[in-house]
Amino acid sequence: MTQSPSSGALRERRPSRAVRLGAVAVGNGAPVSVQSMAKTDTRDVAATVAQIRELELLGCDIMRLAVPDEAAARAIKPIKEAVRIPIVADIHFDHRLAIIAVEAGVDGLRINPGNIGSARNVREVVRAAAPRRVPIRIGVNSGSLEKSMLARHGGATAEALVESALAHARMLEDAGHRDIKISVKASDVKRTVLAYRLLAQRADYPLHLGLTEAGTRTAGTVRSSVALGMLLAEGIGDTIRVSLTDEPAQEVRVGLELLRCLGLRPPGPAVISCPTCGRVQVDLIRLAREVETALEQWYRLNPDAPRPVVAVMGCMVNGPGEARDADIAIAGGKGKAALYVAGRRVATVAEADAVQALLERVRAWKPSAAG
Repeated sequence: MTQSPSSGALRERRPSRAVRLGAVAVGNGAPVSVQSMAKTDTRDVAATVAQIRELELLGCDIMRLAVPDEAAARAIKPIKEAVRIPIVADIHFDHRLAIIAVEAGVDGLRINPGNIGSARNVREVVRAAAPRRVPIRIGVNSGSLEKSMLARHGGATAEALVESALAHARMLEDAGHRDIKISVKASDVKRTVLAYRLLAQRADYPLHLGLTEAGTRTAGTVRSSVALGMLLAEGIGDTIRVSLTDEPAQEVRVGLELLRCLGLRPPGPAVISCPTCGRVQVDLIRLAREVETALEQWYRLNPDAPRPVVAVMGCMVNGPGEARDADIAIAGGKGKAALYVAGRRVATVAEADAVQALLERVRAWKPSAAG
């Protein structure tokens, strides 16, 4: 959604060009989209399809695949036939792989100007992509910047990242291609934010936000949330990826929650859960994660379904009180859980059955059930 001046802390979205990756619009006020990257071997079609389908259910909008060789490029066709969301081919070193990916029906390309080769190679990619209106993302990373830029700027500075990106954007446009996105990623918050701010001032291309090599689950989530949150609050950014040394599902969860916190996505499942303590006698962390994941999938498939407030509590100290304030809740005991609906205890179930019992109540919930 586009933010209005009355939206409070958020600035209006920066105007940008529009591009399309399959059915997903990017830029020009379109909703900020969430991307991830498959961590399977692209040549393993079955495993890659399974991972993409999992992320589709969580709400991922765009999926990127590594394309290290010709076999991976040719695997794009059967993968696309088995999934719904757009596929982007991630190309390094060999521009011919980009051409094969386009012929296989890929929805977008990501190339790194620091390693894709000569201007002639870029023109060949454009000749394949332009007639099909396949967007090309120029992905500039601090770790793979061209030697000429490093020498000119004395390192991988924010200014160097932006200059490299704009030079390659001009190369694409000179070759006749205007369906362009840009990313300028560093592995630290300060350079990343500065680079995107500079780029947003100097061009109207849609911007893909992210940190490169952001880190493990905790560190990467914090770094990405700070950098992307700052930029999105300033109206900068049209699509995001939270890059984590973790499962791609976690990237999608963090990205969606980040957008929801800023009002850039509709609310997700309303789940509250306690932090656990020494009184807890059930595996509350597992229960809370399972509930949240199942509800994400339920609302993805049933976007108009009612969204009751759900509580997942670990013990009988605060559990009953929190359960009374929630629409549907479970409060753990020793290997079991009390199930509450509209503040009333309706059942006691085994821990192994607690998630399913709660989900059944959510699916059957009607707002009039309160009271």
